[in-house]
Amino acid sequence: MVSTLDDTKRIAIAAKLADMKAVQNLLISNEQIFIQASSDDEIRKKIQDMLEDDQKNLGVLDTVIVQYGVKSEPRETTQKLVAEAQKLMEGSELTLFEKVSQHELLKHKQTMTGLLIHKAAQVVGADIEAAIAPLNTLNFENRAHQEQLKGILEILGVRELTGKDADQGLWARVQDAVAALTGVAGSVVTRTDDEISIRDLIRMDHTKTDTLFAEILSSNDAQKIQEYFGQLYKDLSAHSVAEEQVVYPAVRSYYESTQDLYNEQAEMKRMLDEIKAINPSSSDFKARTEQLMATVKHHTTQEENEMFAKISDNFSDEQQKQMATEFKTVKSKLQDQMAASTK
Repeated sequence: MVSTLDDTKRIAIAAKLADMKAVQNLLISNEQIFIQASSDDEIRKKIQDMLEDDQKNLGVLDTVIVQYGVKSEPRETTQKLVAEAQKLMEGSELTLFEKVSQHELLKHKQTMTGLLIHKAAQVVGADIEAAIAPLNTLNFENRAHQEQLKGILEILGVRELTGKDADQGLWARVQDAVAALTGVAGSVVTRTDDEISIRDLIRMDHTKTDTLFAEILSSNDAQKIQEYFGQLYKDLSAHSVAEEQVVYPAVRSYYESTQDLYNEQAEMKRMLDEIKAINPSSSDFKARTEQLMATVKHHTTQEENEMFAKISDNFSDEQQKQMATEFKTVKSKLQDQMAASTK
């Protein structure tokens, strides 16, 4: 019998993701303050662009957290750091140069946390790597922001110390550094929307599910199998409820086989509960998991080959993004409920 659906390593990564979201909100708040405080049009423009990136990246981070499938609150130390930093940013104790300097350090912290999560994912499970892939966007853009902030700090620092302007040629150096980062990141930094379409979101779920099945079936470690199945159970449960509440009702009038999708998911839920009652070290566990995998594969293939076409033909890009937002909201609420039930 699968005794628990939680794993300490996955919970630790969830806490890091929650930390990142708390810091991301702080970065947005800081940049709004800097725009109001600066009288330099060029600096205001660069910070405004940075703010728009960070607001989009907050949406990306929300997607990563929901795709990851394990919920946590920010650590107490992070909550204290955010509260203290916000108080300093809103007060008059620090100069603008000092505030931006602290902001650059927060950008560094955010970048390193994102990279740490990626490294941890490589150790814990390939399914986590699949779920957090969009985090690359934040990591590379935060590095680019750090280079821009260095240029802003040079201007503000020279003005504060001398009352005169710094050599404006520094912006060329900043742009060269940002261009170098963009070259490394490739298309990762070309994203312009804070929300992806419902088809891409569902496809991400399918990819993660395929990875979890592969991890379960390739492992001979009962503890690892239990960990992978626990994540599979939670992911498929949240995914199916979100589809049944958001996607299927919307497409029913355009796709005549929608009821088949409902029926298949009911069967998958039954199979999940049956497998959950089996000892992960039992040979029957993998045999039943293979049966579930075949059922899920038939279901996901039908969605991607048939249902997706109906969505593409009958819903605008904005409607698909709105559907994605609603889908994530339902998944997030269910994940919260599952997390609360284990406390």
